[in-house]
Amino acid sequence: MAAKIVGPRDGKAGSLGSIGVRFMIDGDETGSRFSLVEHPMPPRVLAAPLHRHSREDEYSYVVQGRVGALLGDEVVYANPGDLVFKPRNQWHTFWNAGDEPASLLELISPAGFERFFSELVDLRGVTKIEPEKFAELCARYGLEMKPESIQGLVERFNLRFPADLR
Repeated sequence: MAAKIVGPRDGKAGSLGSIGVRFMIDGDETGSRFSLVEHPMPPRVLAAPLHRHSREDEYSYVVQGRVGALLGDEVVYANPGDLVFKPRNQWHTFWNAGDEPASLLELISPAGFERFFSELVDLRGVTKIEPEKFAELCARYGLEMKPESIQGLVERFNLRFPADLR
């Protein structure tokens, strides 16, 4: 891997539908060992329905704000400087638990899942993609989703999620 500096405005950025993504380091640069993305999150927004990854672990380092996460049956809250570990095959989700913007750095190991985010951005986010295409995208990346979990999560944690996904 060559030396690299990623400035605060460097890297492709886009919307996943509920939260943002900025690509900082991809698997091509790390020999597929890991990738790194940033997720800016508006206040009180659910990032995704309950989901699990079959191929990678995720490590979320909170940079700004307060982030909540449901890891299996456990609810945790993380503040700036905290790291949340989301192991593969564990059902999980996360959200901005505060009334101010939040941001986290997501290390994905091994790399590859960053391409899911990239494809989703190119398809204009989860609120614009056709359900069949979204299901196909999830299957290609070993991702299982429980969209039926959205309503309960929104109500339980007093959150928002794009209306056309409920």
